[in-house]
Amino acid sequence: MGKKLTIFLVDGSETGPRTIEIGNWSGKAVYSQRSSLPKIIERQEFNRPGVYILKSMPNNDSYNERMYIGEAENLRKRLKQHLADSDRDFTEIAAFISKDEMLTKSHIKYLESRIITLAKEAKTAEIDNTVQPELTTLPEADISDMEYFLDQIKLILPVVNFMFLVPSTLKQSENATVLEQPSNNSEMVYTVKSKKVAAKLIETEKGYVVLSGSQSSKTTSNSISEGWIKQRNKLIETGVLIDGGEFYIFKDNAIFSSISAATAVVLGRQAAGPVEWVDSAGRTFKQNQEKKFEGELNEEN
Repeated sequence: MGKKLTIFLVDGSETGPRTIEIGNWSGKAVYSQRSSLPKIIERQEFNRPGVYILKSMPNNDSYNERMYIGEAENLRKRLKQHLADSDRDFTEIAAFISKDEMLTKSHIKYLESRIITLAKEAKTAEIDNTVQPELTTLPEADISDMEYFLDQIKLILPVVNFMFLVPSTLKQSENATVLEQPSNNSEMVYTVKSKKVAAKLIETEKGYVVLSGSQSSKTTSNSISEGWIKQRNKLIETGVLIDGGEFYIFKDNAIFSSISAATAVVLGRQAAGPVEWVDSAGRTFKQNQEKKFEGELNEEN
């Protein structure tokens, strides 16, 4: 089922600060670049308790973003402290408050702890938080409310290009659902066409997943792009790719946004991803895609 998001451009600029709301959700998000924050910090939203995320340039070239997650009973006061701190070099901010003032100190501390945990589990961005706050004890009904609040935060963040909660691997609880396939549909699992490494891949709604236990070449060619090198290095640093002697081994099921990215990381070289993976019948991913969409076009005609 779809979701309706209402985005309001505070100053009418396509790159300026904005507020974001979802249907009947009691929460509200405020996004701003650092340069615009002093202009909007006196808005009433910042005079409330809430959680916030500061986005900075990464220190490690393997990542695209660096994040700091915080909470405050008065967002305005806390954010002014960050603006005055020359060591807090953030470039963008996303803050979340409640429109009906339902968020208490215990609620925002719960949300802060959960967001930090999810951010570290996602293995997608550098996380500046060195301390993991304890998860606040809440009544069962309040936990349900906060988990729903958190779900809306997770929906909104990618809309403002905060991607740190989008996981780079599949959790164990998700594996059974994602990997479950009919026995007569074995073409859904693809094997890389290589005599040097052995790897398996499936296509899912989350992306292209290289299955745990697959191998990755330890050597890289000069042809591989810098972007694939960065993604590969990030997988090594986060423990998704581990040393397996002659090869790297995928410890977890790793999600890739494109089949070419998955191929480059596995083979250690630039390659045309759709033709490098074959199903059990020897058909390439490209052939199966062409067959699928040609059939759909013929049905429409």
